[in-house]
Amino acid sequence: MSRKKNSVVPYILIAPAMVGIFLFTLYPIIKLVLLSFYDTNMLNSAKTKFVGLRNFEKVFAKAAFEKALVNTAIYTFFNVVIILCIALLLSVWLGRRQTKMNSLVQIAVFTPHVVSMVSVALIWLWMMEPNYGLLNVFLDAVGLPKLKWLQSSDTSLMSVILVSTWKSIGYYTLILIAALQSIPVSIYEAADLDNAGPVRTFFKITLPMISPQIFFSLIVCTIGSFKVFETIRVMTMGGPNNSTTSLVYLIYTEVFNNSCIGYGAAVGVVLLVIVGILTAIYFVALGKKVHYQ
Repeated sequence: MSRKKNSVVPYILIAPAMVGIFLFTLYPIIKLVLLSFYDTNMLNSAKTKFVGLRNFEKVFAKAAFEKALVNTAIYTFFNVVIILCIALLLSVWLGRRQTKMNSLVQIAVFTPHVVSMVSVALIWLWMMEPNYGLLNVFLDAVGLPKLKWLQSSDTSLMSVILVSTWKSIGYYTLILIAALQSIPVSIYEAADLDNAGPVRTFFKITLPMISPQIFFSLIVCTIGSFKVFETIRVMTMGGPNNSTTSLVYLIYTEVFNNSCIGYGAAVGVVLLVIVGILTAIYFVALGKKVHYQ
C-alpha cells in the first residue's frame, strides 16, 4: 500500500504545474495553429471558414511581413550581442571582489530590470525628444550634432535597441556574477602557480566554467528579443515608415486593428517555428561546447 502511495504522490505534486503548462502554454499554441487555418470572425462564428494554407500564402506574399522579419532579426542580433558582451564585461569587473562600491554598482545596474518596460519606454521617449530631450541637450553641449532618434527611419530601430539593452543588461549581469562567484578559488590559485596570465585564465578557466550560464542567457535573450512589443508599442508604434515594426507588433496590428485574426495567427506560427529552429541550432552548434561541472 505504501509503495502505491509513494508512486502516486509525485504525480499529485506536479499536477498543478502540469495543468498550468497545459492551460497557459500548450493550449494557446494548439489554438494558434488551428486559427491560422481559418478566416475567423469573432463576432459571428457562422462566418468563420476553413481556408487551409491561404493565410500562410498571404504572410509570405506581403512586404509588411518581410520588413517586420528583417527588423526583428536586426533587433535580435544587436540586442543579444550587446547585452551579453556588456554583461560579461561587467560581471568580470564586479564579480571578483565583494566591496561596497561593487555592491552599489550591482544594485544600480540591476535596478532598470525591476522597472516596468512601459515606464522605461516613456522615460526614454522624453529623453529622445528631438528638440528638448536630454540626450540632444547633452550632444549639443559637447558640440555634436543632434539626432532625430525615434523620428528618423535611420536611427529609430537602433534607438529602440538602446532602450532594451539598457533595461536588460543588469539581469544577465547578475546571472553571470553568480556563476563567477561559484567557481572555486582553488582553481585560480592553481592557475597563478602555473604562471597563467589573466587573458589565458579568462579563456581557459573563467569562460568555460560559466559557459552554462552564458548558454542559458543566450537562449533566453534571443527568445525575449523575438518577442519585443512593449518598447515599440509605446515609443514608435512601428514607425516611422515601418522601420521598427517587429513580428509581434505586426501580429498585434493585424489582429486588433485590421481584424485579420487568421493572418495574425499564421504570423504567430511562423514566429514560433523560427524561434524553435533557432533554439535547436543553438543546442546543436553550441551544446557540446558548454562545460557542465
